Amino acid sequence: MKFNKLIPELSVCNFENSIKFYTEILGFIIEYQREESKFAMLSFQGSQMMIEETNNHWNTGKLERPFGRGINFQIEVDKIQPIIERLKKNDYPLFVEPKEKWYRQDNQMIGNKEFLIQDPDGYLLRFAEDLGIKSL
Repeated sequence: MKFNKLIPELSVCNFENSIKFYTEILGFIIEYQREESKFAMLSFQGSQMMIEETNNHWNTGKLERPFGRGINFQIEVDKIQPIIERLKKNDYPLFVEPKEKWYRQDNQMIGNKEFLIQDPDGYLLRFAEDLGIKSL
């Protein structure tokens, strides 16, 4: 397995709930895990993240829900619709409904079809499907 150069590690309150959410609902794959540490390395279409049940090892302050305030994790995917369907099937709410967004980069616009959800601990996940590039 090749590791990305940046891999976020999320502290979670309940490892079992989080692993179920990421694997059974979203479709992430467990690359490896350490059950004794309640830790897992996950991947999804080239994105990688780690989750570990809170253990005060990495805390810089008091953890309060929603976790990760001030950050969202953009996860580029082939298609957002299959993920949305799995979320709806599991009655999991969307934080922001799917919409087309265009972001300026120098003299061009980069397009995404995207939606946002919060994981069980409140981390904000933004799934984005590439719509291509337009010139300004």
